[in-house]
Amino acid sequence: MIDQLPKLPLAHWVRAFVDFLTDHLQGFFGGLSHFISMIADSVNAFLNFLPPIVLILIFLVLAWYRTGWRFALFTLIGLGLIADLGYWEETVQTLTLILISVIIAIIIGIPFGIWMSQNHWVRSIVTPILDFMQTMPAFVYLIPSVIFFDLGVVPGIIATVVFSMPPVVRLTNLGIRQVPMDLVEASNAFGATTWQRLTKVQIPLAVPTIMAGVNQSIMLSLSMVVIASMVGAPGLGAVVYQSVTTIDVGVGFEGGLSLVIIAVILDRISQGRERKKNKA
Repeated sequence: MIDQLPKLPLAHWVRAFVDFLTDHLQGFFGGLSHFISMIADSVNAFLNFLPPIVLILIFLVLAWYRTGWRFALFTLIGLGLIADLGYWEETVQTLTLILISVIIAIIIGIPFGIWMSQNHWVRSIVTPILDFMQTMPAFVYLIPSVIFFDLGVVPGIIATVVFSMPPVVRLTNLGIRQVPMDLVEASNAFGATTWQRLTKVQIPLAVPTIMAGVNQSIMLSLSMVVIASMVGAPGLGAVVYQSVTTIDVGVGFEGGLSLVIIAVILDRISQGRERKKNKA
């Protein structure tokens, strides 16, 4: 009986909606693509302008400050290995993609998370959208990204932002809502406005949870590196993807190992201070 039911023309509706956006917002998408591409080129040029040893020393200092000398030593060895393998340029391209994607995710995600924490109706509307963004396969985001922004680094950044933003929104909302009510009531008793309560009490206490969301966003961005390379995004993901198409296990292992090193370094640096506090 189910086979006799008429098929819902969902695919046709989606194609019609995408065609409508393409026809009527082509100028907007073109301008946005040019803007993001200009930023990506500038960040990549700046990071490439720095000698590898300078960038390695910057990460070394960050690792030492955030985690300790043991992980700083791992950072030095890991980044030195990447440079020795000849993937430094690809690593810089990957860092550019991750940096821009995470910054955009933070700029959009944290305000939405704060808004959700202050408004029940906003939370009711945004939560299903976040569920959709997190559960939809990442490959699906590439299709409209390519249609709207063509091939290159821009569709990779857009798809990465969409895929990596939900943790920032969710954990910002969660962190603010988990602030003890007695502290909130005390701030209200002293006559604090909503803005003062947010900036002086709720957001400072929610920073560890918000940083956990940023950390998750960084990790999800790294997981999108290889997928983004399928639409022309450069970097270590392109090395891995090319090794898959040519069945070159050696190059694939080198590219994958470089990605693992970058992932571990970014993970520990973004969560290092909290780990040190927990140990203390």
